[in-house]
Amino acid sequence: MLASRIVQAPMAGGGSRPALVAAVAEAGALGFLAAGYKTAAQVRAEINQTRAATSRPFGLNLFMPATEPVDEVTLAAYRDRMIPEAKRLGVAVGATKDRSDDWDAKIADLMNDPPAVISFTFGCPEDQIIRAFQQRGAIVVVTVTSVEEARTAAAADALCVQGDEAGAHRGTFSNEDWGAVALRALVPAVRAITEQPILAAGGLMNGEAIAAILDLGADAGQLGTAFVRCPESGASDVHKNALADPRFTATAVTRAFSGRPARGLVNRFQAEHSPYAPAAYPEIHYMTSPLRKAAAAQGDAESVNLWAGTSWRLATDAPAAEIVERLKSELAASARR
Repeated sequence: MLASRIVQAPMAGGGSRPALVAAVAEAGALGFLAAGYKTAAQVRAEINQTRAATSRPFGLNLFMPATEPVDEVTLAAYRDRMIPEAKRLGVAVGATKDRSDDWDAKIADLMNDPPAVISFTFGCPEDQIIRAFQQRGAIVVVTVTSVEEARTAAAADALCVQGDEAGAHRGTFSNEDWGAVALRALVPAVRAITEQPILAAGGLMNGEAIAAILDLGADAGQLGTAFVRCPESGASDVHKNALADPRFTATAVTRAFSGRPARGLVNRFQAEHSPYAPAAYPEIHYMTSPLRKAAAAQGDAESVNLWAGTSWRLATDAPAAEIVERLKSELAASARR
């Protein structure tokens, strides 16, 4: 089912733009667009742009709509904490928007003409939706972070098994507790309860690491941070530069930027606000969005989310095709050994 052992992870917020996905696909790996924070029309435009750049298959990732209740008192307190940050950056704290992420319109549009692979994060859709995409020829992947989540995604064609080492948002079904299961422990645990193909994600940066996780039961390695610095990536310059900046010495999981747990380089904003950020997604995402955009525009790496997996220091600024070819070569060498 999976033609490649190498998968470029979907990176919401701009990283997974059509240029990156097409370059990865042309190099023989599976690239993913990210539908998060976009309208259905914007997603369709990116699908069309990618198809114009490559005839090879690629995927699209969707965020499941947020349904968990939010504590309005702690959310209001966090908004107050953001006011001085906003003033310093010359913007206003963002307003709350629709929690659905244009879900209904995206599903309706994609049902008419889906890309080769559809994946879901932050939960598992109803079996009816999964079967409908499958009937239209799409492969359906569900992101899971535990054995319990994997069991609920039995109707999916494959699972993206995300370990604690992964950069950016944890794909947990619930926003209450993100857990902390390392990829090398999670993959064999999930493999023990299912025969579904597994895309393993979390801290993978080279072919040797992919080979090791394949030996534990995965069918492919999914890499995000490895592609952030490449020229085709849509990540901001401040993000790309931070991954090579020796000032940053660690990653941590935080809700400070979005209200959902996500791993990034520890900077001033993350260190100061993480203890106070409630489980309120996407409310905090919209609240901090103008601040993050302003910080990126001003080159302020201490005030913007710098998503990164635990092996971020291995990221390079090589072109996407070169990264894929290097991964293939390293994977083949590891297999021979």
